[in-house]
Amino acid sequence: MSLAGDHRDSAKRARFVVHEHHARHLHWDLRLEHRGVLVSFAVPKTPPVEPKTRRLAIPVEDHELSYIDFEGEIPEGQYGAGTVKVWDSGEYELLSWGEKKIDLRFFGSKLKGRYVLTKMRDKQWLFFKTKSD
Repeated sequence: MSLAGDHRDSAKRARFVVHEHHARHLHWDLRLEHRGVLVSFAVPKTPPVEPKTRRLAIPVEDHELSYIDFEGEIPEGQYGAGTVKVWDSGEYELLSWGEKKIDLRFFGSKLKGRYVLTKMRDKQWLFFKTKSD
């Protein structure tokens, strides 16, 4: 997982995707293009679109960039078996990337505005939209 280190590059936009993943349990996978991979978080409930909504986000393994457009069926017996479809996609502007906090601005059709991922515990992050866009 490429979460370590402070990286600032507010002038650059990168791609993101949120996959709706119907596996053993329905969840959403937030994937951020960063340093040549898709840094990924599993979000157990629908991603937040309003500032008062907070969601748990659990880091999972990085994915290859080619996975950003994936939609389809992952066969039984394989990791992540189930149906995957794109829930939202677009670009994001990186405001800051640290070990305990990622600050960004989404330019998607559902995720729009400024968002934060902040580390709470070992593998638990909080994902939310801020009040200021």
